Amino acid sequence: MLVIGGLGFIGVNLTAKLVESGARVTVMTPSRDRHNGPASDFERDGVTVVSGDLRDADRMSSLVRGQQVVFNLSGQSGAVRSMEDPWTDLDVNLRGNLVLLEALRANNRDARVVFAGSRLQYGHPDQLPVQEDSARHPLCLHAIHKQTVEQYLELYANLFGIGYSIARITNPYGPGQPRSRTAYGVVNRMIHQAIAGRPITIYGDGAQQRDYIHVEDVVEALMVLAASPKANRRAYNVASGTGISLVDLAKTIVDIAGAGRIEHVEWPELAKQIETGDFVADITRIRDELGWRPRIPLGAGIEKTVAFYRSAALL
Repeated sequence: MLVIGGLGFIGVNLTAKLVESGARVTVMTPSRDRHNGPASDFERDGVTVVSGDLRDADRMSSLVRGQQVVFNLSGQSGAVRSMEDPWTDLDVNLRGNLVLLEALRANNRDARVVFAGSRLQYGHPDQLPVQEDSARHPLCLHAIHKQTVEQYLELYANLFGIGYSIARITNPYGPGQPRSRTAYGVVNRMIHQAIAGRPITIYGDGAQQRDYIHVEDVVEALMVLAASPKANRRAYNVASGTGISLVDLAKTIVDIAGAGRIEHVEWPELAKQIETGDFVADITRIRDELGWRPRIPLGAGIEKTVAFYRSAALL
C-alpha cells in the first residue's frame, strides 16, 4: 500500500495502523527531514519511506506500480490559506492529483485510490445534518479544488477503470498534528494553547457548531473504504454525526486540561467571508453500507489528546 502524505497528521496515524495490521507500506512525504523521527521509527518496522512531490510524474509512476491501494492524504490545507495563496493550492491540489491519476492510468489501473476530501466542499449547508448528496456551495478555493479532484476521479474511473473511494472528513483531531500547524485543526490548536496556559482565541461569539472526529476513527474509516468493494466509486462523510459549538468545545478543553482561558476576538475579514456556519454531517451512508461508525466520544478523545501532548512535552 502507498500512503501519499504518510507522515502528516492523518497519514502518520494511518501508517501506524497499517503496519499494525501487517500490511506492506510505502510512504511518500514531501520532506523526510521534517519528519525524521517518525520516518526512522517506521523504517525499523519495515516501512519504505521516500521523499517526493505529488507533482513529480516520474516519481509517481515508479511508486504506483504494484500497489493495490493508494491513500492520497497529501496536499495544501486550509480554507483561508487557499484564498491567500490560490496558486499553490491550485498547483498542489489539482495538478498534483492529475499527475497521480495519469501515473495510475499508465502504470496501474487496478489500484484503488482513497482520497481525503473535506466537509468544506459543502460550504454553507442548506440544512443539517448534511448528507453526501446535499447541495454544495463551496466558499473557498480549497473546497473547489477538492470537489474538482472528485470529478477527476469519476472521469478516470469511467474512462480507464481506476477505482476510487472518497472520505469527506469533517474536523479531525488527536495525536500527530505539530504544534506549529495553525491553518487547520482547531481542536489540537486549542489543546496546545490550553496546556501552555495561553488564551484560547475564538472569533466572535463562537456559537457556530462543528462536527469533530478523532483521528483513530478517521483511520478506521479510511481502511474500511480501502477494503470494501461496496465503497468503490462512492463518497462518504467521515464524521461523528454530532455537533458542538466552538465556545462549548473550548470550555470542554479548558475543563479537561485544567488550564487555559477563553478569549473572544473580532473575526478577521477574510475568515468571516468564508465562514460556513453550522456544520454537522449525516453518517447514515457509511454506517449502513460499510458498517463503520465512530467509537471515540468527543470528551474521551480530548482527554486522550491532552494526555498525549502533555506526555510529548515532557520528552
